[in-house]
Amino acid sequence: MTAAPVLAPCLRSVRAVVLDTDGVITDSAGVHASAWKGAFDACLSAAGIREPFNPVDDYRRYVDGKSREDGAVAFLKARGLDLPLGDPGDGPGTATVRAVEARKEQLFNRHLREHGVDVWPGAVRLLHALTAEHVPCAAVSASRHATELLTAAGVLGLLRTVVDGNEAHRLRLPGKPDPALFLEAACRLGFPPRDTAVVEDALPGVEAGRRGGFGLVIGVDRTAGPTSAAELRGHGADVVVADPGELLIEEERRGSVNRRSVNGRSG
Repeated sequence: MTAAPVLAPCLRSVRAVVLDTDGVITDSAGVHASAWKGAFDACLSAAGIREPFNPVDDYRRYVDGKSREDGAVAFLKARGLDLPLGDPGDGPGTATVRAVEARKEQLFNRHLREHGVDVWPGAVRLLHALTAEHVPCAAVSASRHATELLTAAGVLGLLRTVVDGNEAHRLRLPGKPDPALFLEAACRLGFPPRDTAVVEDALPGVEAGRRGGFGLVIGVDRTAGPTSAAELRGHGADVVVADPGELLIEEERRGSVNRRSVNGRSG
């Protein structure tokens, strides 16, 4: 019989945990990136710009972790496009920022209808372990789809609260790297930031955790690029792991766990 995993030492000093959704709990960051590519590439083509959107590097640099509007504006400006904001009711297109956003939403929703979205097993294991230890958890996301995705994935019951894009809009919370989303989640969990951990894969999110004064900021390095772990640490991560499941220690390997990946501030 396999013993239940226990929390890594770095998590034993915190009383609550706030996790990002896309890329940490749900395997949806790639779906967002693909939808943005379809929307951005149409816009770039209409403007006669040949360099397409890179769904890895450009997504991570300009879009990941940000609100739709902030991400769209950041990328388009980086390509020299200063589109008008447009109106909230703009349909999918290329003439305004909101039209580009609408096209992205159209493509993202089509993928959800046809394929759904998966969850990262390591994150689910971590949520179960935290629940067993009576450590309350929250999820945050700049996406307005987050609660829908967490519900469909069957993990909403493991979370005390969710602060998603809809809540951010209702409360007028600024996007990452401002820590407002994380601070709202910690407040709902009933613990100050110094007693709360943040688990985040996006650079703006890691920076938000550091700016918010959270007691532990954990970076999740899904890309495993040559500089990605260093970039996460450079933006404020105390610990960097390839998957949240690394924050658990199986009974038989407690004594041999790699402290560099799950304990201390060396990352």
